[in-house]
Amino acid sequence: MMLSHSSAPLALLLVVLGTATAVAAEPSGCDKFKWDIARERAALTAADRQKLTSGAEIATVPAGGIVLALRPAVDAKLPNAPERAPRDGTFAGLTRITAAPKAGVYTVSLSAGAWIDVVQDGRVLKPIAFSGATDCEGIRKTVKYELASQPFLLQVSGAPEDTISIAILPAE
Repeated sequence: MMLSHSSAPLALLLVVLGTATAVAAEPSGCDKFKWDIARERAALTAADRQKLTSGAEIATVPAGGIVLALRPAVDAKLPNAPERAPRDGTFAGLTRITAAPKAGVYTVSLSAGAWIDVVQDGRVLKPIAFSGATDCEGIRKTVKYELASQPFLLQVSGAPEDTISIAILPAE
């Protein structure tokens, strides 16, 4: 379709507005999260984070942050297909919490942009709330889940690097 000279500015305006809308969808700065993330951010950046390899089992929900070593997504062998297909060249991994946590709402927070799947009793849990922002050192997103008092599996996929910091904390 050919654009006339009079419709070319309109087409350019639509492109600019579309780009601005996409950028606006990603809030920037630590103050742009929907709830206070100070506790999660502290856990994600603490020097004493527990280091785990993908597939590791831990007995209880960690009191602080963990650093999970990931694998290339094609080699990660996640037991459940991620709810969102990872892009090529990204990383994925998992950890199992083998003891039942106290039932309640928990935040699962990540240091980088990636997809989170929490699997409990054989089903992928749907998040009850999500918040994320760019340009906030140490934290990129935090997601709230209602956990039952049962063991669970945490899968991370689509991560840009081969390690990611994770905090699983009771919601305040």
